[in-house]
Amino acid sequence: MPILAHLDLDAFFAAVEELEDPTLRTKPLVVGGNPQGRGVVATANYVAREFGVRSAMSSAEALRRCPDVVFVRPRHALYKQYSRAVWDAILEVVPRVEQVGIDEGYLDLGTVVPSFRGARAVAEAVQTSVRAATSLSCSLGVSTSKVVCKVASDRRKPGGITVVPPGKEARFLAPFPVRALPGVGPKAEQRLGAAGVKTIGDLAGLGETELRVVLPGTIGPLLRDRALGIDPRDLDEETERISISTEETFERDISDRALLYTEIRLMAAAVADALVQRRLSARTVTTKLRYSDFSIRSRSTTLAAPIDEADRIAELACSLLDRGLRDRPGALRLVGVGVSGLSEFRQLTFDP
Repeated sequence: MPILAHLDLDAFFAAVEELEDPTLRTKPLVVGGNPQGRGVVATANYVAREFGVRSAMSSAEALRRCPDVVFVRPRHALYKQYSRAVWDAILEVVPRVEQVGIDEGYLDLGTVVPSFRGARAVAEAVQTSVRAATSLSCSLGVSTSKVVCKVASDRRKPGGITVVPPGKEARFLAPFPVRALPGVGPKAEQRLGAAGVKTIGDLAGLGETELRVVLPGTIGPLLRDRALGIDPRDLDEETERISISTEETFERDISDRALLYTEIRLMAAAVADALVQRRLSARTVTTKLRYSDFSIRSRSTTLAAPIDEADRIAELACSLLDRGLRDRPGALRLVGVGVSGLSEFRQLTFDP
């Protein structure tokens, strides 16, 4: 029996902005467009949500509901850096995952534990790993199918875990409004509502004749199955290796540039060895920096021709470290070196 989880980062964009600027934590915050124009709320922190501000709301409406709200324009490159760090941390606990967005995805907990008895402990370990790596919180729903996990992950936000054991799926879903079921859009909700179907339990109880009238075609049986917690979809994994990286967390924060160079050279050698073993080369080199407050920066450079030499990777990684520290000086808690843009090609060299 599958043991799956859906993971959702809590108010992700806003949480990242709060990490970058801790003074925002006690203020109502919206990441989104200009409230004087046609801007839309991408994410609101939990302080702003107390005023009724929600994602997809117009920024003008958010300002009307909360005149003191702080607006921040989205910084998608920064959010991607944090997202990569989150999924790297998750993979240290659960080896099989499907990332479906920058802030959410599915985990196969069955690769870690043989039964539901240990599922909550694994989910807690994932939360701990994500928090330690990024200081971000996440919520998880654990069950036997994607559809139940998705609904469950929203049950105890922020930072909660909801486990729906085998045999309890339909009972768990039944009280929720029908729109909470993944796959039910506005049109389906309208048709179901007109037929008196208000909850997921109502949908699960529809007979064949009623179902054909309300939701004709194949969508009706599909949604009724989901309302019963039946969802045979497996994880859709990325099978292609898109990067190779390693990182080191220091016992004490390091500001000595020479020591940081030494660590980077060691990591560059490990990355180069992995490339050679796989008969790969890389065009992009990335250096990752984590500061004492857990904020993350990464700097990358892309070459015209691929490389696999440790010295060259180290040279570029050290230069990227310098660039990152110019942008934001400070002692580092962690440094990482990675390569991407992989191909089965090695740069030819000629001996003199």
